[in-house]
Amino acid sequence: MSSSLRIVRLANFVTPVSGGLRTALRHLGAGYLAAGHEPVLVVPGPEHRDELTEQGRVVTLPGPVLPASGGYRLLTDRMAVARLLHRLAPDRLEVSDRTTLRWTGSWARRNGVPAAMVSHESATGLLRTRGLPEPAARALADRLNSRTAHAYDTVICTTDWAADEFRRLGVQHLVQAPLGVDLDRLHPWRHDPAVRQRYVTDGQTMLMLCSRLSAEKRPGRALDALAELRRTGLDAVLVVAGTGPLRERLQRRAGREGLPVRFLGHIAERAELSALLASADVVLAPGPIETFGLAALEALACGTPVAVSRSSALPGIVADAGAVAADTGPGFAAAVRELLARPEDRRRTEARARAEQYSWDAAVAAFLAIHERSRARSVGSMT
Repeated sequence: MSSSLRIVRLANFVTPVSGGLRTALRHLGAGYLAAGHEPVLVVPGPEHRDELTEQGRVVTLPGPVLPASGGYRLLTDRMAVARLLHRLAPDRLEVSDRTTLRWTGSWARRNGVPAAMVSHESATGLLRTRGLPEPAARALADRLNSRTAHAYDTVICTTDWAADEFRRLGVQHLVQAPLGVDLDRLHPWRHDPAVRQRYVTDGQTMLMLCSRLSAEKRPGRALDALAELRRTGLDAVLVVAGTGPLRERLQRRAGREGLPVRFLGHIAERAELSALLASADVVLAPGPIETFGLAALEALACGTPVAVSRSSALPGIVADAGAVAADTGPGFAAAVRELLARPEDRRRTEARARAEQYSWDAAVAAFLAIHERSRARSVGSMT
């Protein structure tokens, strides 16, 4: 780009222990900063904060905790957000919540600011996890997505799977931009026999779930798969990295059924997480509404194949480096056995090769190209 842009990004559902969205925001912000722009991230928290970080300026506004969400907070004070936006005077607005923050699209239009909504989830899938049948979920999602498309100049989706919701509505200002993975910090050389020895003995299979432990992620399906694998003779152990509202329930179930599951909680240290991912035999990604699945991509970067839900966007992300599972415990158990049947060197090489197709440099370039096109449209409208 020819000059610096102040790119203000708004996001809900971000906590110190959240996963994919927090990671994506951090890497995109750092990329914008490195490219000479001025990224400002606005998120909810327990108190007001304003600090400079490796991803640029981060402003935290007080926001209430969403009940039964495991700690997620929301930017609910519209007046406070609007006042902050006026003070920041953004050149571009990038929003990562198409529900409670949709009103910011109207604010941007009134103030002449090109605005993009980043769709990080499938509305249809999310509604289905809340118990709505497919026809009702699809109809309601179409109404929500139509309003989102009307509110913003650009709708950004990270996969074809996520974009399909908007394509069926005929949205013309839809663009795709993939996310990425840290290919330097997440690497097969992080494999560590000492890490494996903490959780498994020789001859045991180390499975891993790296996920927020909440209903839409279907973490219980990983325990279903473990139970099925052990029932059919595979001596497997499940290591769980992540926390969330279902943790205690899952722990009680593992104890009740005698399942060898190690709950590690949230792992903040990236080197520790990459060592775990690289040392596992297979990573499970049971979430049926994953639109990109950064945790799965991080496992591939570490050379570990992933068993993924057939209902999510992940089959297209992992391709031949993973196995597609039916959304049941036996389905995931079958996918694990399929991956273990491949020679270890081959499955690890294929996993890393697939991850190398997704870099954060490419992701940042794709997002900045969208903002550049917004600049061109703005200039064109004035001539």
